[in-house]
Amino acid sequence: MTSPIAVPWLSGQPDQDPRSATGRTLRWGVIATGSIAGAVATDLTLLADAELYAVSSRSQEKADEFAAKFGFAKAYGNDGGLHGYDRLLADPAVDVVYVASPHAQHYDIVQAALNAGKHVLCEKAFTINGREAGELIDLARARNLFLMEAVWSRFLPSMQRAFQIAASGELGDVHWVSADLGFPAPYSPTARLWAREDGGGALLDITVYPLLWALGTMGFPQTVSASGFVNDDGVDAQNALTLGYNHGGQAQLTSSLLALGPRTATVAGSAGYLQATGSINNPRELHVAIGWDGERRTETFEVAGKGYTYELREVTRCIQQGLMESPVMPLEDTLATMRLFDGVRAQLGTSYPNDQH
Repeated sequence: MTSPIAVPWLSGQPDQDPRSATGRTLRWGVIATGSIAGAVATDLTLLADAELYAVSSRSQEKADEFAAKFGFAKAYGNDGGLHGYDRLLADPAVDVVYVASPHAQHYDIVQAALNAGKHVLCEKAFTINGREAGELIDLARARNLFLMEAVWSRFLPSMQRAFQIAASGELGDVHWVSADLGFPAPYSPTARLWAREDGGGALLDITVYPLLWALGTMGFPQTVSASGFVNDDGVDAQNALTLGYNHGGQAQLTSSLLALGPRTATVAGSAGYLQATGSINNPRELHVAIGWDGERRTETFEVAGKGYTYELREVTRCIQQGLMESPVMPLEDTLATMRLFDGVRAQLGTSYPNDQH
């Protein structure tokens, strides 16, 4: 039996410095001004062929502050009946936009961006459900525009190396994966992580990271069993997923907004195992063990900037080369993930306002 990992997961440019230019300069627009937008903007400044051109926010004051802090040329806030992002999308100088708004807003904003002729990098979770994801993917293809979900961890050197080790056969046939990510998030019904109308909950916000370890080493599962705790607001505060594979493999994945977990991942095969410790979404060390008494080694990794440079380089490279999607983060994987999450939510009994549209 061979490893079921799909070849497109592995980047074709693993040794390239992500800060190096790969073509013409692109003018970036950033939609929203929260903490993740700030982190991504910081790494955008490191790319030699990226221009921080425009930012939008509901508040003109916040847009101005963000623009001044990171060096954007334009700042757009809400003006009369126009959203700040509508004004940004109407700017013909913007080549590509990064959407960093809450999950529930992704569908409307990405749709508007594609209709305005802009390439799009959209923060995860890509949408609220599979229906929304499918419609956006169809629109991007119809408009011949680049579209990608911002699962930044997928592009990190350490994650690429973990996938490579699993695919190489060094661990033998991969039979099980376990991964967890949890932290106690202070509860507030209006906070993005907890607000049902924003798409809050552990599943859409953080489960993509434990899931990444299963998908990157065993592929998409044939069965999914889910359990979890849903609070009085109808938001999943914690979930546990068991994935099943026709080749006999299993994965156990835990995500929590209630508990501080070890944030570890284990990939176990017939010949050995691999472990990542410290942070499964940005691991700095991979520990590999072959056999009971065989080789033991630790591989360490550095990242450029905060780690978002790698996905930003991929988006830039793809657009420069005229690609409509990334071979490392294909749109079919995004669609399959959103449909998997739809199935999990059906088992947990959670729904969002977007589901009724």
